[in-house]
Amino acid sequence: MRRGAAWLAIALLSASTMAATAADGIPEPAAYRLDDYRSPTPDTLAGASVVDTPSARRLFEEKAAIFVDTLPRAPKPQGLPEGTVWRPKPRSDIPGSIWLVDTGYGELAPVMKAYFRDGLVRATKGDKSRALVFYCLRDCWMSWNAAKRAIGEGYTAVHWYPDGTDGWAEAGLPLEPREPEPRPDE
Repeated sequence: MRRGAAWLAIALLSASTMAATAADGIPEPAAYRLDDYRSPTPDTLAGASVVDTPSARRLFEEKAAIFVDTLPRAPKPQGLPEGTVWRPKPRSDIPGSIWLVDTGYGELAPVMKAYFRDGLVRATKGDKSRALVFYCLRDCWMSWNAAKRAIGEGYTAVHWYPDGTDGWAEAGLPLEPREPEPRPDE
């Protein structure tokens, strides 16, 4: 009986060690993440600086960056019967942010690539050196993909805030209701 308990303890310890290692060492992929978007993210993003909550707060308070939310939201269903009430899920965001909804998927339709590109041009007034902070939620690849996409578009001051509104709220920082920039398909 003692031997069985020892083997069980070793097996449980090994499983927990492997889980901790997997969560701590997510490798940065060479390309965009294409699935399992709500899962642990890497600690790095080549070409961007990764910011924690105090750093994001400093950028916010100094008005040194434009904050860009990339959280997805289901569009209004097409062909709803007249009089049907449709209420999208509300979003609370970092004050003053822009919400470029659905731009963090690994693959985007051409119309959504243009929506992303045009949204950044409007926000930065065409200045690709303007600092941008991309975020969504903790353990969400959407902001990682969008920040990587901005780097590919030639933006040179890209910051990725992996804790997003989860980290912001946990720090007691303000959030405000937000609607996304109008989608091209709505």
